[in-house]
Amino acid sequence: MQLDVLERTRERFPQMASRPLTMEPLEKGGSDRKFFRIHAEGEASLIFVQYGMQREENRHYVAIGAFLERVGVRVPRMYVHEAETGRIWMEDLGERDLWSFRKEPWPVRERLYQATLRELERLHSCLERRGEACVEGLPLQPPFDEKLYEWEQNYFLEHCLGRHFGVEDSVISRLRESLLGVASDLAALPRVLVHRDCQSQNIVLVGESPCFIDFQGMRLGLPQYDLASLLLDPYVEMAPSERDALLGYYLSLHPERGAGDPSAFHRVYQLCAAQRLMQALGAYGFLGYERGRAEFLSHIPIALSRLRQVAAGCSGLNPLEGVLASLSDRAGAGPVSGGG
Repeated sequence: MQLDVLERTRERFPQMASRPLTMEPLEKGGSDRKFFRIHAEGEASLIFVQYGMQREENRHYVAIGAFLERVGVRVPRMYVHEAETGRIWMEDLGERDLWSFRKEPWPVRERLYQATLRELERLHSCLERRGEACVEGLPLQPPFDEKLYEWEQNYFLEHCLGRHFGVEDSVISRLRESLLGVASDLAALPRVLVHRDCQSQNIVLVGESPCFIDFQGMRLGLPQYDLASLLLDPYVEMAPSERDALLGYYLSLHPERGAGDPSAFHRVYQLCAAQRLMQALGAYGFLGYERGRAEFLSHIPIALSRLRQVAAGCSGLNPLEGVLASLSDRAGAGPVSGGG
């Protein structure tokens, strides 16, 4: 593939035609896409993406990126898209993502997170500013509704509780029933455009300006889901007081979201946090066992601990808290015999 891609790069980018090119593979989490950095002496490097055709959302990355750029949300520029071959050439924003600052002093990180929240609020308020007509024809993923929230719950129940921990079917069945109300409550709320995977490795920093990547899953949903993805990211440590300060900062950018009853906003945040962490835990189990990516299983203990904290602070999640408490002693022990 490499020789073919380099030849196509020379054809697509004439300024590189006479220069030696190199192609460096990049690791990108659990994605089914392959990423490469293409270097040419004396020219800005490019990111090349090869995606498969199995997941429909992969084909929409360029169209969604162009939309986000039009509405003022910072994303990499898309240069060339070969839809028939599943190839994209796009701007290289560099390697400094928000995750790479995880060990910096809090004043440094706080500034970067606040900048990220300003960019996120710009996305969340897009429909309000421009009207719903601005997304007509845009290939968004299906919106967060009761069915999708239930899918996330079942993803967690099957691939984390069942597969990883070997929790009995009867316990899982009772927990599934108890979570249906969460799906129903969240699905009834007004929706905005959300990134859907707004974690630290999907936010690249150009200087101190955050740019979103991996936004192909964008859809209508709740702003609190993106906030939970960012503030409870299992890949990053953050003190509760730091999370609270950032949540307050976000609300200061759009006071109407918490107007009238701030406690209602925070309760929805807690429920969305539970949903997001269940989705992440389900993904870690799925990637670990179904895709043979055992390194993802190492993220289960911290994500599980955060889910327990969220469940303990929300009265509607008592059954979940009870099941998670029974797992605490074996949270890092790996798969349980008989767990599938």
